Amino acid sequence: MSRDTVDTAALAAAPRAPLDVARRPDPVTEPPVVRWILTGVALLFLALFLVVPLVAVFYQALNKGVGFYLESLADPDALSAIKLTVMTAAIAVPLNLVFGLAASWCIARFEFRGKALLTTLIDLPFSVSPVISGLIYVLMFGAQGWFGPWLQAHNVQIIFAVPGIVLATIFVTFPFVARELIPLMQAQGNDEEEAAHVLGASGWQIFRRVTLPNVKWGLLYGVILCNARAMGEFGAVSVVSGHIRGQTDTMPLHVEILYNEYNFSAAFAVASVLALLALVTLGLKLLAERHLSAELSDARAVPAYAGPVTQPSSSVPSVKAAQAAHRHPVKQGEL
Repeated sequence: MSRDTVDTAALAAAPRAPLDVARRPDPVTEPPVVRWILTGVALLFLALFLVVPLVAVFYQALNKGVGFYLESLADPDALSAIKLTVMTAAIAVPLNLVFGLAASWCIARFEFRGKALLTTLIDLPFSVSPVISGLIYVLMFGAQGWFGPWLQAHNVQIIFAVPGIVLATIFVTFPFVARELIPLMQAQGNDEEEAAHVLGASGWQIFRRVTLPNVKWGLLYGVILCNARAMGEFGAVSVVSGHIRGQTDTMPLHVEILYNEYNFSAAFAVASVLALLALVTLGLKLLAERHLSAELSDARAVPAYAGPVTQPSSSVPSVKAAQAAHRHPVKQGEL
C-alpha cells in the first residue's frame, strides 16, 4: 500500500469535530441582548444624571430671557466672582504644573529612601475632605491660629482674603498633574535621556528636547483636570473665603449666595458659565486622552535601549547596527 493511500485512510478514519464548534459564540463577548441591556442602562444613567441636569441649568438660566441672563453676568458681584475664579486658577495651575513636573521626574527617574511616602503624600488631598483642608489653613493662619498673631503684627491677612483662597485651591489640586505624569514617565523609562546624556546634552537640553515632548499630552491632561477642579472648588474655598460679597466670593460661592436669596435665574446664569467651562474642559480632556493613550501604547511597544551597538570586525557596517542607529530618536547633531 502506498504512502498516499495510508495518509488518506488515516484522515478518513480520524474523528471529525462537530460542525457547531465553529459556530459557538466568542466566550469573551456577551450575547446581543446583554449588550443592549447594559448599553441602555448606561445611556439611561447618563441621561438622568448628566444630560438632564445640564439642560436644566441652561433652561433656568435663560428662563427670563437673554437680556436678564446678560444682566446677571454683568452684575458687579458676578464679575468680581468670575475674575477671582480665573485669577485663582491662573495662580494655582502653573504652580501645580511646576510641582507635578518636579515630583514626577523625581519619582519616575530616581530611587531613594522615602519614595513610597512621597507618593502617598501626593495622594493626600484625594483622601482628605476639602472642608478639612480649609479648616487646617484656618488653624494655621487664622487670628487664633499658629501664625495668626505674627501675621496680624505684620499686617498680613491670609484667611478671609485672596491668599487663603489660592492656598486652599493649590492644596486640593496639586495631585492632578503629578498623578498623570508619574505613570507615563515610568512607562517610557529613561533610555532616551541616558542616550542624550551620552551624546553630550546638558540637563536643560535633555528636559526641553527629550523629556518635555514625550510627556506633553500627559502634562496637558493633568493641567486640564487641575484647572477644572480649581475653578469648581467649593468646600475648601468656602471655609477660608469668609463669603465677603464682591471680594472673596468665587463663582461657586456666588451661585450659593444667589440661590439662598431665591434669585434662581441669576444663580443659574452664573452656574451656566461654570457648565460651559466644564464642557470646554471635557472636549480638551477627550483630545488629551486620545493622544495620551497613544503615547502610553508607544512607550510600552518601544524596546529598552541596550547601549551603543559595537561594529563588527568587518569593514562593512552590519544591518542591525544601522537599524539601531536609526531607531533611536536622539541622534548626533540634533541636540
